[in-house]
Amino acid sequence: MKIQSLSICVPCSCPSNCKFCVSKMHPSLYTNQIEDNIRFRHLYEQDYLRRLKFARDNGCNTAIITGDGEPLTNRRFLTYLSHWNKLLDNPFMWIELQTSGVLLNDEYLRYLRNTVGINTIALSVSNIFNDDLNKDINRTPDKLKVEIAKVCSEIKRYDFNLRLCLNMNDTYDNSFKYLFSHLQGLGADQVLFRKLYVSSEDEYEQNLWIKEHAYKHFDTLLQYIKDNGRPLEVLPFGATRYSIHGMSTVIDTDCMNTEIKDTVKYLVLRPNCKLYTKWDDKGSILF
Repeated sequence: MKIQSLSICVPCSCPSNCKFCVSKMHPSLYTNQIEDNIRFRHLYEQDYLRRLKFARDNGCNTAIITGDGEPLTNRRFLTYLSHWNKLLDNPFMWIELQTSGVLLNDEYLRYLRNTVGINTIALSVSNIFNDDLNKDINRTPDKLKVEIAKVCSEIKRYDFNLRLCLNMNDTYDNSFKYLFSHLQGLGADQVLFRKLYVSSEDEYEQNLWIKEHAYKHFDTLLQYIKDNGRPLEVLPFGATRYSIHGMSTVIDTDCMNTEIKDTVKYLVLRPNCKLYTKWDDKGSILF
């Protein structure tokens, strides 16, 4: 089995309520066996370790810490995860964190670097130019508004790899030269342009918002990247990675892994200590 990455779903809440949130369309139905089943805690820790080992044994090198909410809200679980990884005969060395940036401060960044062993921070942003607009789309409380430039600067100060993940919507236009110049100014090492996911259930308010505010310039964006970048390699899930203005750049049009391929884009390790191949389908359980 070819596995590109392991998505580790941290049981967590979320202070934001993004207008396009996939998790709101697919409420979590997975029991938190690690934190809630104290009586059998040791048993489930062993189950969790077996799943981590399975991913490593099948050639998976990348662990991505993420969640149905904001993983930074459950620091205790991140500490557990760091401990379990170190127990593996062949631990994950390439460890990424996906976050909206809320709660990130100097002390938390130091902990992520020194204790959890994070290498790359993937900062998810809904508008890279305007902190207030980003807050409004993500529906983040005022007191937790992310100051994007400041957060990027702190991430770089601790020498993490900075990946800026842009949730593409109609607040972006086709001023690509200005956009890439701004991304450079923020210190991005990597850029991911993410096409927002629409589920098959039309009644969700998130679907309606995405359809109304969908980004309409993906074709011209890809052409700009081809014209101004250097193709590096084709990733296992089919997208081509480019180097443009010194930044690794990818367009992800299938963030939920809906296309059928012989390569598994990612496995998902849920808090019930079981592995799945899809975020939105319990029937995708592997073992």
